[in-house]
Amino acid sequence: MTAASYVHGASDKPLIGQTIGRFFDEACERHAGREALVVAHQGVRLTYGELRRRVDALACGLMRLGLEAGARIGIWSQNNLEWALTQYATAKAGLVLVNINPAYRLAELEYALNKSGCQALVLSPAFKSSDYLGMVRTLAPELAHCEPGKLTSRKLPWLQVVIRMGREQSPGMHNFDELLRTPSLDELNALELRGELLRFDDPINIQFTSGTTGAPKGATLTHHNILNNGYFVGEAIRLTEDDRVCIPVPLYHCFGMVMGNLGCLTHGSTAIYPSEAFEPLAVLEALAAERCTAMYGVPTMFIAALQHPEFERFDLAKLRTGIMAGSPCPIEVMKQVVGKMNMQQVTIAYGMTETSPVSFQSGTDDPLDRRVATVGRVHPHCEVKIVGGEGHIVPRGEPGELCTRGYSVMLGYWEDETRTHEAIDAAGWMHTGDLATIDDDGYCRIVGRIKDMVIRGGENLYPREIEEFIYRHPAVLDVQVVGVPDDKYGEELCAWIIVRAGQTLGEQDVRDFCKGQIAHYKVPRYIRFVDSFPMTVTGKIQKFQIREQMKRELGLDEVSTA
Repeated sequence: MTAASYVHGASDKPLIGQTIGRFFDEACERHAGREALVVAHQGVRLTYGELRRRVDALACGLMRLGLEAGARIGIWSQNNLEWALTQYATAKAGLVLVNINPAYRLAELEYALNKSGCQALVLSPAFKSSDYLGMVRTLAPELAHCEPGKLTSRKLPWLQVVIRMGREQSPGMHNFDELLRTPSLDELNALELRGELLRFDDPINIQFTSGTTGAPKGATLTHHNILNNGYFVGEAIRLTEDDRVCIPVPLYHCFGMVMGNLGCLTHGSTAIYPSEAFEPLAVLEALAAERCTAMYGVPTMFIAALQHPEFERFDLAKLRTGIMAGSPCPIEVMKQVVGKMNMQQVTIAYGMTETSPVSFQSGTDDPLDRRVATVGRVHPHCEVKIVGGEGHIVPRGEPGELCTRGYSVMLGYWEDETRTHEAIDAAGWMHTGDLATIDDDGYCRIVGRIKDMVIRGGENLYPREIEEFIYRHPAVLDVQVVGVPDDKYGEELCAWIIVRAGQTLGEQDVRDFCKGQIAHYKVPRYIRFVDSFPMTVTGKIQKFQIREQMKRELGLDEVSTA
C-alpha cells in the first residue's frame, strides 16, 4: 500500500518556552563581548552587551510614553539599526510590533494603521522615492499643532504617538534618539517586572500579507511562533557563535526579522546589514569585508550578485552556508551559488508569513540533487499533509494542497475571524494554497500555487515545471510562466523571459528548444521578452500582474475560462 503524504518533524531538540525578551537577556549575557550587529551603511558595530543596553533604554523610553503591554506600534522603515532596536525593545516591553511595508503609499498606510489599531508609529523620514514624513502629515495634518505623544487625528483615530528617526525635530513627533537616554533604576525595574508578566503565547508581531487579492491580512504571530522558528532555521544551517550572517532581505518581512535577526540571536551569531535595501555591490562588499559565513536572500538577489560585473574581485572564501527562500529557485542558480559563491552548504527554505515562516528546509549535508530540486524535509515540531480536492491525504508523490500544523501556525489574522477560519480549519491545519508533493523519503517539492495551476483542455499544468525546463536554455537568465484565458482550451500558457546579457533569443528559438523535450501542450503559446518582472519589495514575483498585463495586451479580459 502506498504511504500517505503526511510527515511530522520528530526532534530531540525541545521548543524554547520563553518570551523573546527573556531569551534576549540571557543570550546577551552569554555572548556579552561578542559582536551582535553590524550595520555597514550606518557605520555601526555593537556587541551583545552593547545591544542589550540600547534595547533596554529604548524599551524604557517606549514605556515612558505610556505604551502598555499589548499596545500596537508600527514601524515603517528600511533596514537600519533603529529597526533592530525597535524589534527587540517592543518584545521586551510586550508591545505588538506592526511591520509596515516600506513600499506602502497613503491608502495602504492608512489601512494598516487603522486595521491594527496602532497607538504609536516609528518611522524613517524617507526612503528612496517615499517621503514617509510627508505621507504621515498628509494623513494626520493635526501633527503640525499637537504636542508630541498627544495626537488626535480624524483619519488615524488610534494613533497618538509618532516617533521619527534622524537628528532633526518634527512638529508633533518624538525623536527616536531621545528615547535612548539612560534609563533610571526604577525604569529598569519596571521593565523587568513587565517582562515577568508576559507569556510566550502572547501576540508580539503583526505582518500584513501582500494582499494580491482583496485587502491585506494581518498575520498575528507570538513570541513562541517566531523565536522557535528563528532557532530551528539556524539549526538547519548549523549556525554557531562564530558565524557572521549577511542579511540583505527586508527586516519588515519574516525573512529578515525572524530567520535573520532571531536566527542569529538564538545562536549568538553576528547579524550584518549591508545596506538600507538590497544592492548587489553592497552585498558583495559586506560578504568580503565582514568575512561573512552565511548569506540569506531570494533567488533574484543571488542572480544579481552573480551577474554583477565586479563579482570576480571579491573574496568569498569564508562563505559556507545560507538560505534561499521567498520564491522558487531555478536549479542553475543554485548550482552557481554552490560553485561560484563557495556556499556548499546553502539550503532552500519554504514557508509563509502565517507559519512564522519556515515549514520545510533542506539540510546542509543533503545530496545536491535534493537541495536543488526540493525544499527539503519538514521542520522540527511541525506536521504537514498534502490533501486532494475532497480534503483527504493523497499518496506519496501525488500533488495536492500543502497544509501545516504545529507551534509555527499564527494565532490568526488580526480582527478578521472570517478569513482566519478560511485559512485555519477546525483541526488547526493551516491551508497554504500551495500545490506540493512529498516523496517516499519525506522531501517536499513545491509544484506551484493552486491559483497559478493552469488547466488547458482538461490537463493540469504546473508553471514551475515548465519554468525549470526553459531555464536550462543557456540564453535564459530568468523565466516566469502564467496561464491566460483561451476560447478553445480554457487557458493557454504564456512565458515571460529575461535574456542573459550579450545573448539573443527569439520566440521560435524557445519553441525549438522545447520541441520533443516536453509535451506539446506544455510549450507556451505566448512568449514575451522582458527586462524585469513585477515584484513585491521582498522579491516575490507577482504573477497576477503578468497575467493581467497579458490579458490587456491580448484583449482577453472578457474571455471565460470556465
